[in-house]
Amino acid sequence: MENVADYKEIVDVIKANGGEAFKLCFQCGLCDAVCPWNRVRTFSMRKIVREAAFGFTDIESEDIWLCTTCGRCPQQCPRDVKQIASGIALRRIATEYGVFPATAKPVRGISGSLVGEGNPLNEARKNRANWAEGLGVKTFTEGTEILYFPGCYLCYDARLKKVARATAAILNKAGVDFGILGAKENCCGESIRKTGDEEVFKRLARENIKTFIDNGVKKILVSSPHCYHTFKNEYPEFRVNFEVVHISQFLYELVNEGRLKLSKSYEKKVTYHDPCYLGRHNGIYDEPREVLKKISGLELKEMPDSLEDSLCCGGGGGRIWMETQKGQRFSDLRLEQAIGVGAGVLATSCPYCIANFEDSRLTIGVADKIEIKDITEIIQEII
Repeated sequence: MENVADYKEIVDVIKANGGEAFKLCFQCGLCDAVCPWNRVRTFSMRKIVREAAFGFTDIESEDIWLCTTCGRCPQQCPRDVKQIASGIALRRIATEYGVFPATAKPVRGISGSLVGEGNPLNEARKNRANWAEGLGVKTFTEGTEILYFPGCYLCYDARLKKVARATAAILNKAGVDFGILGAKENCCGESIRKTGDEEVFKRLARENIKTFIDNGVKKILVSSPHCYHTFKNEYPEFRVNFEVVHISQFLYELVNEGRLKLSKSYEKKVTYHDPCYLGRHNGIYDEPREVLKKISGLELKEMPDSLEDSLCCGGGGGRIWMETQKGQRFSDLRLEQAIGVGAGVLATSCPYCIANFEDSRLTIGVADKIEIKDITEIIQEII
């Protein structure tokens, strides 16, 4: 590997990131059995584990970039082999040496956008709060109860701005004291960390933490499970602890306390998709379902591969920025499952899931058979 880390360095980095656990692997193959990639192509996490344990991993291979960090293999592993942590360690080496296969090359341009504009979409920082125009959303100041942190995609993506606006409308309707920080915010940094760029992640995290502290933030409401996971589980590495709530949890609280009335009927068959970073990584399964069950006329249908066995949409681990070949998209399979149970609406609570499902609606030709909705968009229609 000319101009690339030698094998000793690979071994050292893996060890430093918990990769000694790789040597615990006794090659049972459960990781491969549950990996969603093996529904659409041949892929072996077991092979990566075996090679990494002995320092033989090829960091120039596409394989180390395929993992979506969905959490299925650690969930099933009988020996606590830390597949995700060590896989990210391999990506750190590849990122440091600029080694990217064709499918992962978009990652190169993401870091610059994150550092320069605070988002991965190469959008102007000054426009981060434009989604809230005309909604009466105030700027967060010290003493405001809740900071609403929409996340990058809800601030800039045309489809996902609708989710941010629906959320703000719900919060206003329920009389919630909330505000936003707009251009003062950065991306939470979760996805860039999963691609191995630890330096950019730490920069984003430190800047966000300073902003939160300087503005008196204590409680953060998020729409993205990736933001939720990062603020709740990873920012404490910097010796801070904010109260972090996902919108699905907050909706459940508002409805149960009577602060939000679900006054209209929603006469549709709906199925709910568990995002990996909301469900498997953080154990939030019941709240979104309980909210949907309280809606008059709504018939909730469960898909195969739900709850802790939910099928990944394919967007985690930085894959949202990478090209996935036609015929290899997990989101295509998920839509087929949703249609298969008779649902007319596929509901979820994650911007990556929505983006991937909306793409699949078009590419597999089922736009007339099923709608994609964030749970807040459903709630907005009935309050």
